[in-house]
Amino acid sequence: MYFYVDESGHTGPNLFDEAQPILYYGVLSSKINLDAAAEGRVKKIRKKLGVKRLHASELGNGKLVTIVKDIESLRKRYDLRFDIYRVAKVDHALISFFDQVFDQGMNPAVPWTSYWTPMRYVLLLKLASLFDEELLKAAWAARINLKTDEANASLVDICNTLISRVNSLPDERSRQVITDSLTWAAANPDEIYYNVKSKKDLLQITPNLIGFQSVMHGIASRLLKNGKAASQIIVDQQSQFNTAQKKLSDFYAKGRDLPLVNGPGLPEIDFSGMPETPISCTAGTDSTGLELVDIYLWVFKRFMDEKELAPELFSLIKGQLHRGHTDEVSINAIASRWSKWFEELPDPTDEQMEKGKEMLRMDEERRLLAVNGNA
Repeated sequence: MYFYVDESGHTGPNLFDEAQPILYYGVLSSKINLDAAAEGRVKKIRKKLGVKRLHASELGNGKLVTIVKDIESLRKRYDLRFDIYRVAKVDHALISFFDQVFDQGMNPAVPWTSYWTPMRYVLLLKLASLFDEELLKAAWAARINLKTDEANASLVDICNTLISRVNSLPDERSRQVITDSLTWAAANPDEIYYNVKSKKDLLQITPNLIGFQSVMHGIASRLLKNGKAASQIIVDQQSQFNTAQKKLSDFYAKGRDLPLVNGPGLPEIDFSGMPETPISCTAGTDSTGLELVDIYLWVFKRFMDEKELAPELFSLIKGQLHRGHTDEVSINAIASRWSKWFEELPDPTDEQMEKGKEMLRMDEERRLLAVNGNA
């Protein structure tokens, strides 16, 4: 199989850009090489539009409307599948704080059951209610501060501020766990290893790499479902993150046969199905597949961001219903997966825990990579 990967909404470590609050990854998959098979047909589309390359943001609603039937024809002819993945950047700052400060391996004040069971996600949601935007900005600034003394001083202030807000939580157990955990972190900031130590480490905790984890899992899912191997994985070339993306894909390939043991009620960290084919970073001007995924990503992003989208372009979205995959890293996504479950099942049985394992798998693997990236 062939995969073509593009991203949109990139702001690097700046998570609080109101103009681009969500990072998107789009993946177009095909059983044949689009760069070879579809080049002739895409060349005709370019000629029709009078452009050297199909770039959706330059074409806009007006010109894209004129090629909808051409794109739909390509989808049917080559059985194109489009998957889209999102990372809410502000929420990523919160999740990153939690993963580092409440890691029971570093913070002994965190109860074992509060971290190594699905209760971790209940604790995360409780903690989220204590943050406001100003405090979250401070937490992220400390996280990416290369000066450890400054970062630790900020961490202490942040923990103490959160402690002062704990009484707003309705249940005594959450108040106790969060207070004890934050108190220990404030007293022992050097043991938390909160901030990154180099620019290289910083790349590992940006939304770009978190989103790329979803991309790799989506590719693995398609390969397993189709019983195929990856012939090529073409990623849009850009200087800042391609090296980190390659390292992540290599990490997954090496771990595909080594499931990692987790806590009770939590799934194994399973990388089976991960492609062994190295990713190829290619300029968008040199790949027909990247031109096509750019169009799909632009249309889906406009729709999800509730921006103006020509009615004719909805056929591209409709054409992927029940065909594409999607995933989202955000507090709302975690809440929708877990809040209702725990409200209905305050004391879940082993059987009910088993049913919830699949929901946890992606969240767990993201946490593992985030923590290891700063170890």
